[in-house]
Amino acid sequence: MMMGIANGGQQRLFYQFDLDAVVPEDHLLRRIDAVLDLSTLRSHLAAFYSHPGSPSIDLGLMVRMPIVGYCCGIRSERRLCEDVRLNLAYRWFCRLGLEAPIPDHSSFSKNRTGRFRDSNLLRKIFEDVLRNCIQSGLVGGEGFAVDASIIPADASRVNTITPEQIVKDAHEINGKVLDYLATLGPEGSLPKAISQSDPEAARVSPKGGPGLYAYAANCLVDLRAGIIVDTETTQSHRPQEVAASQIMIDRTRETFGLSPDRLAADTAYGTGPMLDWLVNEREIAPHIPVWDKTDTPTQRFPRSKFQWDAEDQRYIFPEGKPLVARGKVMADNTRNYLAATADCRACPLKSQCCPGTDQRAIRRSIYEDARDVARSLEGTPAYERSTDDRKKVVISFAQLKRTLGITRLRLRGLRNAADELLRGAIATNLRKLAKYNRPPTSA
Repeated sequence: MMMGIANGGQQRLFYQFDLDAVVPEDHLLRRIDAVLDLSTLRSHLAAFYSHPGSPSIDLGLMVRMPIVGYCCGIRSERRLCEDVRLNLAYRWFCRLGLEAPIPDHSSFSKNRTGRFRDSNLLRKIFEDVLRNCIQSGLVGGEGFAVDASIIPADASRVNTITPEQIVKDAHEINGKVLDYLATLGPEGSLPKAISQSDPEAARVSPKGGPGLYAYAANCLVDLRAGIIVDTETTQSHRPQEVAASQIMIDRTRETFGLSPDRLAADTAYGTGPMLDWLVNEREIAPHIPVWDKTDTPTQRFPRSKFQWDAEDQRYIFPEGKPLVARGKVMADNTRNYLAATADCRACPLKSQCCPGTDQRAIRRSIYEDARDVARSLEGTPAYERSTDDRKKVVISFAQLKRTLGITRLRLRGLRNAADELLRGAIATNLRKLAKYNRPPTSA
């Protein structure tokens, strides 16, 4: 067989081309297009456009192009414009013809920090997608899981300023740092180190790695299909992460009427105030290990060997003697319960119980009742199921980082970091919704 040569070239003047025909039926964007509803966006944004003046770029295009970027892991707006220019499937999804011009990348950055942010457009799209997930049966609302993951900020760990340098060289501090210091107020405590490129990022030291500046991506996930029902971005501090979980639970209840019966989380969320909030204020079963440092392995008589008398609000020693409350509630929300010195001196177990002191003392949290509720749930079938289901929130973070490429934040500042996480949550839910609604394949 002789070597062939291609006949013809690219000199034809006219083509008969159907863009819809070249996009495969099982293409991700075609399946996303089938479940994406943008019908309410024009009315939502109407107040943020002026009536007179030149027509703007089509709103549908300004929303659909970033969705392509979210779902396909294209995080650069400049690269997104180039890819939409070349990719037929992207053009089809954005309702662009073969010769239709592509908006300049600056149009997206200007709208992102302008009217889209002012109108809270990302939150609107996220909620619309989540409503679609609820209607499709992907959200059960019976059980949630919450967790936080560190995402490095776009900040060098070398470009740092310390509180001592702030006091010494106040005239050389850049504007970003000054604006951040103003938000702390006169009584705000300064962090040990502040990034001069992204002052709002917190410096963290991950296990086995060097210190870096990062934000905490907090996600609340429904345990039926792993749908993200809310997100909140905070500095990478544990108290802020715990507070973010309460914000997300309340916002989900107010917006969608979803109030879970159980919440799965790790030990970081097993603090007394958090457990008390879940048990007594929201009536949610905490399937969470209790953060407990009251007993030590070296104690021969740990607190667990003492019986709590709820009626008289006191502890009972194994020998029958009481330990009663003394003093006020301390700063760590605990109160001391002390045995009588005479009882301890006459006790045959003193050498094992409190050999170095005159009397035995037990510190009890004011939230101990809620902590006891959490302890009573450990080991139950429902608790074990929640422990197994909690991996779905870990999978959601893996999808955000590996599939969508959010391994490092591209934009600086807490608000921009929150927008990036919200975009990732939109893409994650859209991909799952599209997978759930995939038509059956023919045999």
